[in-house]
Amino acid sequence: MIPVLLADDETLIRSAMATMLGLETDIDVVEHVGTGDELIAAWRRRVNAGEPVAVAVIDLQMPGRDGIDTAAELLKLTPGAGTLIVTSHGRPGYLKRALAVGVRAFLPKTTSSVTLADVIRIVHGGGRYVDPELAAEAISAGDSVLTAREADVLEYAANGASVEEIARHVYLSPGTTRNYLSSAIAKLGVSNRYEAAVKARERGWI
Repeated sequence: MIPVLLADDETLIRSAMATMLGLETDIDVVEHVGTGDELIAAWRRRVNAGEPVAVAVIDLQMPGRDGIDTAAELLKLTPGAGTLIVTSHGRPGYLKRALAVGVRAFLPKTTSSVTLADVIRIVHGGGRYVDPELAAEAISAGDSVLTAREADVLEYAANGASVEEIARHVYLSPGTTRNYLSSAIAKLGVSNRYEAAVKARERGWI
């Protein structure tokens, strides 16, 4: 059996993933939690107990520690461990950052349960998998000048959200959100956050 730990702050999605994966005869969802810190704690308990190394399926955007930072911490505890990011925000910058820290797979949340199970098997066997569409977008977009957090805030700014609304969506304070917006505006050489969002979207960075 392949032991799997899940982390996603959306309870319904997490429970659905756990249920669907539980139907596979060779996959055992041993625990599912709502934050990166909870996943790290569960992973550490398994390591300390001498349990077999699990595959971690991690949501990209969660309160506090995001999925990539969570994966990086798991890889410190267990170098080479199988970590898999699932996301509804498949921007090229996130993909490149995930691969840079050692994440083995990167999938959109639109992925079927059959594909997710297959990718878990690939990761458990030491392989890698990146969704083909996300990989193509990353290649065509080139390197982004924006950090992941700057891209986060611009994505919501593009829809006309206020600073306070953006802050709630990305789990930051309004002051920190303003700082990220100002930094992104300066990097992109525009005069306001809407123009910054439009320019970043044109370049495939959000």
